[in-house]
Amino acid sequence: MPSAANVSRREAERLAALTFFLDYQIGRHVVADALRKAGAKVEVHIDHFDQAAADVDWIPEVGRKGWVLITKDEHIRRNPLERAAYESAKVRGFVVTGKDMSGPNLAELLTLCLPGMVRRAAGRPGPLLFTISRSGVFTKLI
Repeated sequence: MPSAANVSRREAERLAALTFFLDYQIGRHVVADALRKAGAKVEVHIDHFDQAAADVDWIPEVGRKGWVLITKDEHIRRNPLERAAYESAKVRGFVVTGKDMSGPNLAELLTLCLPGMVRRAAGRPGPLLFTISRSGVFTKLI
């Protein structure tokens, strides 16, 4: 049976191997700062792409970089062009569902869900897409 120290080290290594990309709908500071404080590497949309960039334009770059997408944009799973771009780029990602989540509430939810996101994304090839409900329940879509 693995020791708690070995499990903790393995989880830290898995987290360190991931970079999370926050779509512009997630924002730039509150959620990013909370995830960084929890030990995650984070990139934000506005630092790499124009805010008005079409999803089909930036999704392939996120896939090329191997970043793990976090978004509130449910169209990625429903819009045929966006979904095709997502699947073709082999992106791994999470769509936060539920309306009207403020930055602090979203930051708290994603920080609590960070271990679950790491378990679902680390070491796994894309495409992978999960929703995360307001209550922290993961549902696999792709």
